[in-house]
Amino acid sequence: MLVITRKNNESILIGDDIEVVVVKIDDGSVKLAINAPKEVTILRKELYKEVIEENKKSISSNNNDILKIIKK
Repeated sequence: MLVITRKNNESILIGDDIEVVVVKIDDGSVKLAINAPKEVTILRKELYKEVIEENKKSISSNNNDILKIIKK
């Protein structure tokens, strides 16, 4: 993991086409702007985890439904 210090209006580059800019620092909170190509998906980590969990539940539910049909 890379840990760096950035001030307001400073940025970092990820590869050649993703830029993360610090746009505001306020009371322990940092607001970031992310410039990336449209085909790059950007999600907050907590939202990503929720999507993964919902997908797991859906797969499990579908498997249970399939087993019920097979047992009939």
